Amino acid sequence: MKLSCDPQQSGRQYVLLAPSQSAASEFEQASVDPSWHHHLLVEAQRLRGRIYLQDGAIQRSELSADNRHIQAADDRAWHLLTVDVNGAVVACIRYFAHEPYVKFSELSIAASGITRSAKLGTHVRAAVETELNYARQRGVWYVELGGWAVSESLRRTTEAVRTLLTVYALSQIRGGAVGLSSATARHRSSSILRRIGGKPLKSNGVEVSSYYDDQYACEMELLSFDSDFPNDRYARWIRDCRAALPQVPVVVGSPAESGASDLLRLHAAVGGPFEAGYPAGRAGRDETVVPSLRSHIKFASAGKGGCYTGQNCSR
Repeated sequence: MKLSCDPQQSGRQYVLLAPSQSAASEFEQASVDPSWHHHLLVEAQRLRGRIYLQDGAIQRSELSADNRHIQAADDRAWHLLTVDVNGAVVACIRYFAHEPYVKFSELSIAASGITRSAKLGTHVRAAVETELNYARQRGVWYVELGGWAVSESLRRTTEAVRTLLTVYALSQIRGGAVGLSSATARHRSSSILRRIGGKPLKSNGVEVSSYYDDQYACEMELLSFDSDFPNDRYARWIRDCRAALPQVPVVVGSPAESGASDLLRLHAAVGGPFEAGYPAGRAGRDETVVPSLRSHIKFASAGKGGCYTGQNCSR
């Protein structure tokens, strides 16, 4: 398989949106730019809305007046975006990271239909609580993946795999993560997650079975992942993605101090000196980074339509 985390080789560009409460000045190529953060997030929400609507996963009434699929977690999560030569967001995934002491009731999945199911709800909650305890014991993040959308023209490329490998890399850089994703069998999303290292959610050794979601008209699986234990086949590519991440532009929506420890931990992991406020080997921050991103440095174009995965088919 021909796969690379180098955006120049892929012909497209990754952009990371940091949570709005985070200050990303210690992450290479980071800039606090609320208007640009908002613009890119809006574009990702429109991509999700268009694709999910085409696939019948949501109704038009679930979109905003400007055709966005907006979810409560969006402003509190990281987003990994793929941007094309025209500045359009052509793929996206939401990375909602929780401190390991988070309560089940504070997770997005707690509000999902599957947890209210008479047949599976109790089993799902017990399985997630088991994963939370594991994250606490290891002192790592608990991550909910969702909001995954990939443009139709990229369906038969390595884009979906590359996105998930970069999610593993991001998790490793940040100190490790145990994660959960509600994945649809549509467009092979769940099989891609399984291939890289996702496993069925379990409680007391018993797997949570796949289920058909009547509201979203698709077969779903709850898959867990551990960033420290991917499929060995992909280990080299994850290392490549880790090496590439410090060069990925990061756009932060707010200069608030509440997320500073998160970003300092990330910066320390990639080897930059804390005191200097910029990564090793740089004399200072390049203030032209985000303006150059905003002019969209030669990305490859992509088309419309797409595949996706996420909680209840649309998350």
